Amino acid sequence: MTDLLDTARESMAVVARGISQKGPWGQVYGPLDLDIPAGGLTILRAEAGAGRTALQMTLAGRMKPNAGTLDVFGRTRAKDVFAVSTLAGMAALDDVYASVRVVDLLTEKIRWDAPWYRLIGKASQADLERICRPVFGELPLPALSSYVEELSELDGLLLRVALANTKALPLLVVGNVDQVTSDENHRIVVSRLVALGQHQTVVTTTVNPVDPALGYRAFIDVPSMLPAGEATETIVRTDVQGEN
Repeated sequence: MTDLLDTARESMAVVARGISQKGPWGQVYGPLDLDIPAGGLTILRAEAGAGRTALQMTLAGRMKPNAGTLDVFGRTRAKDVFAVSTLAGMAALDDVYASVRVVDLLTEKIRWDAPWYRLIGKASQADLERICRPVFGELPLPALSSYVEELSELDGLLLRVALANTKALPLLVVGNVDQVTSDENHRIVVSRLVALGQHQTVVTTTVNPVDPALGYRAFIDVPSMLPAGEATETIVRTDVQGEN
């Protein structure tokens, strides 16, 4: 029985038991139990608010839970979880100035990632391809000369994910996919996160149902973050693209 439990745990990227967070005005979220499978895209359905933001920050090691246990790829300390996790597309956390050009953002990110002793020039078209193509896929890339304020909702969100995900760490936590208001763009964002899930474990949130045909790995209702009376469910798919 122990071997079976160990095997089940190894197939999970995140195992949370009784995690909760409190703030000055009371409970922020929890207690929650979560099992997020390794690989693919997992979507957490939860209402927008401080609780959802805090939960995502906790999963990415940016915040310690006040209670409970959190295991992310075998790591249980927040600083160790931080080391294997990326957080992207979170309001007020990775927002960029609208008057900044794409080339400036790329240059800053490349310099941030490089060793201190390397001199880094202005980002090139090759840098744009290297950093953004894995996230944008076949979609057109934004021009280096474009200002952030000129980008569409879709391009703006995908660019933020690309800039955050340059190291492609094992866990990628992305702010809610409802940041794009168009239904078609919503589907595109989910599809691109599914594609990233071929090589990482990707977690995002929404307040709405998502079409299973888009190929996510798991869809998990977070009961304490849904309107009272809503049914809760966990849907786990095994036909993950890119799996053996």
